[in-house]
Amino acid sequence: MCPNLHESMNFNYSEEQNLIANSAREFAEQYVKPFVMEWDESQYFPADVFHKAGEMGFMGIFIPEEYGGSGLGYHEYVAIIEEISKVDPSIGLSIAAHNSLCTGHIFYFGNNEQKRNWLPKLASGEWIGAWGLTEHNTGSDAGGMNTTAIKDGDYFILNGSKNFITHGISGDLAVVIARTGEKGDSHGMSAFAVEKGTPGFSSGKKEDKLGMRASETAELVFDNCRIHKDNLIGKEGDGFIQSLKILDGGRISIGALSLGISKGAYEASLKYAKERVQFGKSISSFQGISFKLSEMATDIEASELLIHKAAFLKNNGEKVTTLGAMAKMYASEACVKIASEAVQIHGGYGYTKEFPVEKFYRDSKLCTIGEGTTEIQKVVISRNILK
Repeated sequence: MCPNLHESMNFNYSEEQNLIANSAREFAEQYVKPFVMEWDESQYFPADVFHKAGEMGFMGIFIPEEYGGSGLGYHEYVAIIEEISKVDPSIGLSIAAHNSLCTGHIFYFGNNEQKRNWLPKLASGEWIGAWGLTEHNTGSDAGGMNTTAIKDGDYFILNGSKNFITHGISGDLAVVIARTGEKGDSHGMSAFAVEKGTPGFSSGKKEDKLGMRASETAELVFDNCRIHKDNLIGKEGDGFIQSLKILDGGRISIGALSLGISKGAYEASLKYAKERVQFGKSISSFQGISFKLSEMATDIEASELLIHKAAFLKNNGEKVTTLGAMAKMYASEACVKIASEAVQIHGGYGYTKEFPVEKFYRDSKLCTIGEGTTEIQKVVISRNILK
C-alpha cells in the first residue's frame, strides 16, 4: 500500500506505478539478489548492474524523455528505490545518489547544452555520476569548504579534495562544489561538472565501511585541475544554494532507501517469527514478539505516508524542504530501530550472515548520516517551523 496522493486521497498505486514497482522488484531479484553477500564481503562495486539499471530506465528516473530519461514522477522514484533496497540497500543507495545528486543537479541547474551533453549518458547508465560537497573537515558545515576554484581567463583551477563521495572512483562525471569566493559566504561557492580523465582530477582512498559495502565511497582529488568555464553549472556563486535544493529532493530518495530497509527487515522477521518454534508454538504467538512486529508495521506505514507526501509536493513543484527533512529523519531513524528489532527477533541467527537481517542492520545506520544527519534535519525542520 503506497499513496498516489491526490484530492480524493486514493492511497493505492496506479496500474502504471505497480508495473514500475514490479519491474524494479524483478530487476533486483534477477541481477542483484544472487550476489548480495559476495559483493558485501568483498566491497565490490558492480558497475555492470548499473549499466543494466540504465537499460531498465532506473538511472534517469525523473529526467524527461527528450534527454533519454524515463520522465517519471517522485512516487515512481520512491517505488524503484524501495523495491531495490528491500533486496540490497547498497544498490538502492547508489541508484538514489546517481539520480538525485549528480544527474539531478545537471537537470535542475544546467543549461541546454550541458543537459544535451551529459544527461543522455547518465540517464542511459552508460555513465555513472558522482557528486562532491563533503570534505574531510567540513561534513555538516559544508559552507566552510577548503576546495577552491580560482579563475584563470576562460578556465577555473580547482585544488582540494572531497571525501565520502559515492562513486568517487567509478564515476564518469562528477558535479563538484568549490569555493569561488570568501569562506563561509553562502554565495561564495560554485558548481562544476568534471569529467573523468580531466588532467589534475583523480580518485583517492576508498572507504572500508560498516555497511552499504557494494556502494563505492571514495575521495575525489583536484591538483591544479583546469576546468573550462563552460563546465560551470548555473551562475558563479550559486553552487551552495543549488546544493541545498538538490539535497531537499535527495532526502526523499534516502527516505525511500530507509523504507526499503525497513520493509526488507520486517518481512524477514514476520516470516521467521511464524516459522520459528519455541516452547511448542511459533514465536509470533508470544506477546514480546508480536508487539515488536506491530510497532515495526506502524513505523513503516508512518514512514511511507511522510515520504509519499513529500513526493507529492515535489511532483507539484511545491517547496519540499521541511517535509523532505521530516520524511528523511523519521524513515531513517525508524529503519535503524526496525533493523535492530529484526536482529533481536531472529535471536542468535540474526547475528549471523546466514539471515538477511544482519546486513539490513549494518546498512541501516548510513541512512541517519548521509545527505544530512538526523541532527541537521532537526536544524532544517526547526528553522522552518519557527520562521
